[in-house]
Amino acid sequence: MRKIRISVGIPAYNEEKNITELLNAIASQKTRIAEIEKIFVINDGSTDSTEAKVREFIKKGKLKGKLTLIGLKKRKGKWFAINVFLKSAKSEILVLESADNIPKKDCIEQICLPFLDKNTGIVSSRIVPLNNPDSFLGFTAQLMYELHHEISRCSPKFGELIAFRKAIKRISPTIVDEEQIASMISSLGFLRRYAPAAVVYNKGPETISDFIEQRRRIYCGHLLLKKGRGYSAPTLNSGKILILAMKHIKPENFFWVIGACLMEGYSRFLGRLDYLSGTGKRHILWKQIKSVKNLEIDQTF
Repeated sequence: MRKIRISVGIPAYNEEKNITELLNAIASQKTRIAEIEKIFVINDGSTDSTEAKVREFIKKGKLKGKLTLIGLKKRKGKWFAINVFLKSAKSEILVLESADNIPKKDCIEQICLPFLDKNTGIVSSRIVPLNNPDSFLGFTAQLMYELHHEISRCSPKFGELIAFRKAIKRISPTIVDEEQIASMISSLGFLRRYAPAAVVYNKGPETISDFIEQRRRIYCGHLLLKKGRGYSAPTLNSGKILILAMKHIKPENFFWVIGACLMEGYSRFLGRLDYLSGTGKRHILWKQIKSVKNLEIDQTF
């Protein structure tokens, strides 16, 4: 069976708490068909020790000369860092990984398998949050990504970690970069696919203000993408999301599901205001979510 040659791109801004563990997770990937040729960390003007930690990792030689650090002196935004990756990578398949996540040991392999079909153009992963479900915001994060999983089974949603064919040269400034890439790849006639076995772990916001700010930004970005490219992310339909959420109501979680829906609704209201007022593009250089700490992953899974 032929190998699928890939390059991994990691745009990073102030990710000193997670970048080393992420690089260790990539170095430990179990692959059979996927062949990781290069890993690019694009340091987007970080003001912490992100770049120093990457340099230290390179010195240890764990990735055997595959790891390249590209440092930007000033923060330009994730979209700009992605364009640096698109220009630098030469592999047939590109994997875009958010620097605040940790992929499961077989994630890269699983997300690349659909590319054995030449018609596949882009593949989304399954995001699994590590927030404690016994807290309201932890429950909300678990519910939100479960809904994303259910939706992606019918119509893939793209975020956090995606893989796509090297068929585009650059993207324009955007808040929702993964969905913009999906729109561009699908416009070329390729299929969008979902790989539920390609699991990547993350953490959702742990304060209500951070949750609202994040969800507001993303919804505004989806509206801007629809206006600019005529492409609707599958989670843009608020009514569909609400109906799916209601199916998760149980006597013991009734108030939490209602509270989660109200928070999401309020966030979308603010995001629409940003869109209508013309101030939405300010989210392109978004504020980092401070309530999310480094991920603690048991790498024995």
